[in-house]
Amino acid sequence: MKTFLILEDGTVFEGTHIGARKEIISEIVFNTSMAGYLEVLTDPSYAGQAVCMTYPLIGNYGICIDDMESKGPWPDGFIVRELSRVPSNFRCDMTIQQFLEQNGVPGIAGIDTRALTRILREKGTMNGMITTDENYNLDEIIPKLKSYTTGKVVERVSCKEKYTLQGTQEIADNGPLSGSSVFRKEDYAAGIREKKPSLVRELNGKGLRVALLDLGAKDNIARSLAERGCDVTVYPAQTAAGEILADEPDGIMLSNGPGDPKECTVMIEEIRKLYESEVPIFAICLGHQLMALATGADTFKMKYGHRGGNHPVKDLQTGRVYISSQNHGYVVDMDKLDPAVAVPAFINVNDGTNEGLSYTGKNIFTVQFHPEACPGPQDSSYLFDRFINMMRT
Repeated sequence: MKTFLILEDGTVFEGTHIGARKEIISEIVFNTSMAGYLEVLTDPSYAGQAVCMTYPLIGNYGICIDDMESKGPWPDGFIVRELSRVPSNFRCDMTIQQFLEQNGVPGIAGIDTRALTRILREKGTMNGMITTDENYNLDEIIPKLKSYTTGKVVERVSCKEKYTLQGTQEIADNGPLSGSSVFRKEDYAAGIREKKPSLVRELNGKGLRVALLDLGAKDNIARSLAERGCDVTVYPAQTAAGEILADEPDGIMLSNGPGDPKECTVMIEEIRKLYESEVPIFAICLGHQLMALATGADTFKMKYGHRGGNHPVKDLQTGRVYISSQNHGYVVDMDKLDPAVAVPAFINVNDGTNEGLSYTGKNIFTVQFHPEACPGPQDSSYLFDRFINMMRT
């Protein structure tokens, strides 16, 4: 079936239909990862966006339910050069086509994704439509595209009520039992969770209680803490700071999430209260941006953002460079940082943008990238251990 991707500048790509059959308008972004397309699809930070994968063949190892980062896919649409219809992997549970169909995600294949990526890099991220209507009218469509906004998507992706993941409590002969929550293959549709074996060898966070503010959190954030022995209580995004502090956590984690950070006005006010407490705080991605806004700094939208698994970031304290996974379209403005409040801790080696902050006189540090992901494969996972050490001191 013919399918069309129409950009707000009037560019039209013609391809073939994949996934669910429906029409969508969304912000079009690109991701440069060569693998990990399931983690991309199930990352809540993509809510309100349609993702173009720059790698030409997507779906060759199918869908492995155990690798999902949340309960299902969040992008509005999926754009690929070629979609593999016959995956080959012993862990494969279904094809990517079946996964997209089951979850109502439409897409387009067979277009020149390199050309699309060049347009987005040169002109900046723009809105677009995926449609199967061969009689489309550009004069009617383009005004709709230009008026589209992702809106307040954090509330949509956050959990609805708080829950707790118990940290690892014992070491078995085959390794510790993880406190992470993942989906079993047979219970995928029902969303039933179970514990999953882990390879963690040291429970350096045992006995510590962490409050995780879910702004659109990937499962591996809570898992990374639980596998280190921490008990993690996950709170909905709009939870009042007073409720979190009343539970007396040893540390607070602010997660990743989608959308424009300046839209999160209620959360910014509550994060300011968390900042004023003496509880250690570690923030990732959107949480990093919201902490900056809560303390008087500013953010701005990037031309086309950072989305992929190969972004080098430099630790300004040690001088070491790490390969990081990233997914963001906004960044903290370093020119508007007050050094009495926070100083840069990490920078992006490619373009010099801010990748992390250390807060002056506070047990608070934040990063723009994803230390819970594994592009390096675990270059920056030490940051969770730094957070645990901060809680213990």
